[in-house]
Amino acid sequence: MSKQSKSQWDFGELFPAEQTRKIFSVGELTEQIRRLLEKQIGSIWISGEVTNFRAQSSGHIYFTLKDASAQISCVLFRGETMPHRELISDGQKILVQGDVTVYEARGNYQIIVRAVELQGVGALQIQFEKLKQKLAAEGLFAPERKRSLPKFPQRIGLVTSPTGAAIRDVLHVIQRRNPALEIILAPCRVQGDGAAREISKAIQLLNEFGNLDLILVTRGGGSMEDLWAFNEEIVARAIFESKILVVSAVGHEIDFTISDFVADIRAATPSAAAEIITEGIFSSCKFLSQCGERMRQLFRQQIKDKEFLLEQVSQRLARAHPRRKFQNWLQRLDDLQNSLSRCAKHGARHSQIVLRNLSERLHRIRPSQFLKQRREQLRQIQKQLNLLGPEQVLSRGYSITMDAGSGKVLRDAKKIAAGQKLKTRLKTGDIISKAEK
Repeated sequence: MSKQSKSQWDFGELFPAEQTRKIFSVGELTEQIRRLLEKQIGSIWISGEVTNFRAQSSGHIYFTLKDASAQISCVLFRGETMPHRELISDGQKILVQGDVTVYEARGNYQIIVRAVELQGVGALQIQFEKLKQKLAAEGLFAPERKRSLPKFPQRIGLVTSPTGAAIRDVLHVIQRRNPALEIILAPCRVQGDGAAREISKAIQLLNEFGNLDLILVTRGGGSMEDLWAFNEEIVARAIFESKILVVSAVGHEIDFTISDFVADIRAATPSAAAEIITEGIFSSCKFLSQCGERMRQLFRQQIKDKEFLLEQVSQRLARAHPRRKFQNWLQRLDDLQNSLSRCAKHGARHSQIVLRNLSERLHRIRPSQFLKQRREQLRQIQKQLNLLGPEQVLSRGYSITMDAGSGKVLRDAKKIAAGQKLKTRLKTGDIISKAEK
């Protein structure tokens, strides 16, 4: 065999003799690694984004902390008490303090979490809520301490950046609605390190300047980090201590900052704040500009009302005029004549119908026989009348005594007075007498 081939298969130089080898079990090696990590690294702070979050029924929490290049397992045991435990969730950026170790059963290295802090917006939100609760407890947000906006402000102080969008919006609205309003600008930064101190100083300077109707503290929209200067305690204290009414207009309509809660008045946007401040004078000017047209409208309306009233009176006078009444009577007479003519025609038609019906009935019942019967009945009635009539009574020797003056028949002698003139009717002729007794 050549030297080359011999060197290819001779492994004695690569591996030491059996008695010089140190052989580890898996458990021993894992333990060595754990001890090495705990000794060399130990307790650390690490930041990352939460993923694979699992809350076990045992109360322990498991999750993975990752960044763009790597990830590491984390465990938070149930007995570990700490703030913000409930804020851990997938996608949340957090800052973890814990011990680097190895979970030997799987051979995975991990972090046993001892403390958690939120990063970014989550951390700022916690600071915001803490400061809000603190200042509310001290009474900085109390409604009873807030002052009312003056209706006609003449000079205002403005706290904002001289180069931002907010100042342009405010000046544009004021120029349009109340160009006579005087503005004293206290320029300052509205974001970044030191911005809160500059805002606070600007408010204090305007208070020292004095002779202002109000102070407007404002800036345009942005993220929570951009608006954070208005959530600083130093700004809240400056607004609270201001002897001049403060209007806060920070960000967009959905944004709320600590300065909004402390200020006397909160506006949704810088433009809205300018409209609120100028509303009194703007409404008054608008009212005055509309007064002329409004008065002309009222005059026209009054003239129309008077014309209508005059027309009503004229109509009433026309209806009450004698000529009009005479004309109404003439018209009524015509109506009655027409009605009478219609009634006469109707009566004539009705009589014709009745006559026709009677003729038909008379024809049906033999008129000659009917007349004969009726004549006989008439004779019998005449006989009865003659028998019952007073003439027949008188012919039998009776008489009728009456009061000569009134012709009243006398039936009771007690009702005749002495000297009363009487008239007695016989069958032929009358007797005039006077009662003696």
